[in-house]
Amino acid sequence: MKYHNRTFVAIENSENGEVSTKTIFNYQQEGSILSATYSGGDIIKGFLIGLVEENGHLHFHYNHINKNNEIRGGQCQSVPEILSDGRIRLHEKWKWNDNEQSEGTSIVEEIK
Repeated sequence: MKYHNRTFVAIENSENGEVSTKTIFNYQQEGSILSATYSGGDIIKGFLIGLVEENGHLHFHYNHINKNNEIRGGQCQSVPEILSDGRIRLHEKWKWNDNEQSEGTSIVEEIK
């Protein structure tokens, strides 16, 4: 599965997450290395970097600055689903790397 030059938007997120339906992700891929920038909603600017497994699953770390000028970060594992129109939907399980270490789930979907 290739993620290069694909754009995603969050369609669902746990209450303790900061990503919203206004957050846009721009993915890039070089071999098995995944990177992305994201912003929108409560996120001023964010970056993620990780790996793409042969089955298309993603493992990455993310960091961003929110509207409160806080630097937040965590880690995420994503499982892809191919939609009937060929777009990718990612089912994500994530965990903040702060003192609470709270966890959550989200779904992001490709924008065509």
